[in-house]
Amino acid sequence: QVQLVESGGGLVQAGGSLRLSCVASGSTHNIRAMGWYRQAPGKQRELVAAMTSGLSPNYGDAVKGRFSISGDLVKDTLYLQMNNVQPEDTAVYYCAADQIILGTGGNADYWGRGTQVTVSS
Repeated sequence: QVQLVESGGGLVQAGGSLRLSCVASGSTHNIRAMGWYRQAPGKQRELVAAMTSGLSPNYGDAVKGRFSISGDLVKDTLYLQMNNVQPEDTAVYYCAADQIILGTGGNADYWGRGTQVTVSS
């Protein structure tokens, strides 16, 4: 089993920045992809950004140019730098990990409990 723990969420004003962190522990040796998804009230979960070993990072259309994913799949750490946040970025942000790949489909082997991000206008 793999445990994922997110941190860094909170309240931020529109136009501001926030940095989320995720740490994986447990049986992480098979993990090849880690990423961030988000879910706002009444909406479906959507891809924010993901990293897969050997591939370029991929981003959801809504955050391209504003958010940046980074981390180390060997050290099992993941970050999401969120710049110029907007009220529509308000959501619960989940860290995810998979043994193969992460994409827009939102299928992952492991999920964190999520961290709330609220953007005030």
